[in-house]
Amino acid sequence: MMKESPIFFSGAQAGHQKHQRTSGRIGDWIAEHPALAAFPFVLFGVLLLWEGLVRWQDYPAFILPRPGQVLRKALAMGADGSLLRHTQATAIEVGAGLLIGLTLAFALGYWLGRSHTLDRILSPYLVASQTIPVVAIAPLLIIWFGSGLVSKVLVTAIMVFFPTLLSTVVGIRNVDPDLRELMRSLRASRWQVFLKLELPGALPVIFGGLKLSVILAVVGAIVGEFVGADEGLGFLINLGRGVLDTSLIFVAVLMIVLLAQAMYWTITLLESYLLRWKQHV
Repeated sequence: MMKESPIFFSGAQAGHQKHQRTSGRIGDWIAEHPALAAFPFVLFGVLLLWEGLVRWQDYPAFILPRPGQVLRKALAMGADGSLLRHTQATAIEVGAGLLIGLTLAFALGYWLGRSHTLDRILSPYLVASQTIPVVAIAPLLIIWFGSGLVSKVLVTAIMVFFPTLLSTVVGIRNVDPDLRELMRSLRASRWQVFLKLELPGALPVIFGGLKLSVILAVVGAIVGEFVGADEGLGFLINLGRGVLDTSLIFVAVLMIVLLAQAMYWTITLLESYLLRWKQHV
């Protein structure tokens, strides 16, 4: 009987172990990111159903275009630079609106969280302001500030203000008062208490509101562009509706989804980085 070669056996065993490690890593990644792992299959299924529905009902392109027609439209707009230009316009509106809205929300939310008296005075007015639909305010802002960048930024800032304000107030109030007393006993300054205790303690709640705010920021920019604009993804939707170019509408909607997803995952990654200390608590 021929003996097994120890070199061959050890090599086969090492290859098997390497395969197990690779499979284990893939399995762990799928378990940690089920949505990302399922995305290609979901996308393929949606496109297949979309194509099948158009073929079955024989819809004309102005009712429901085929996926291929939408792709050709996107490629044509990408080639002439119009898609990038309109996406950049919306992204600038979203970014500027977030900067203004979040700055005001953080500042006011911190003081409302620290002062119950100020909270009792301002809260009824802040809540009442949220009962007014932004769609009703947007035309007024267009009239007052024109159809340029300023009005879109203001609509976006109004959309993102309240969720971040509310999460900031809740986060600041969730900070353990005993820890505040400990910091005072150690003669910590107000700035040190904020940086070392209040901000880290409030960040988990603040990020919850921030994730909602970045989505609403995109909605606010599109609402402003619907009311009056000469560029942006909302303008493209209005343009496509006017000329019955449904492929153009689909391209604009898909870019809106991609923009919102990119911002949401950016905040999620920032949250994972800033709150990595919680994994060791």
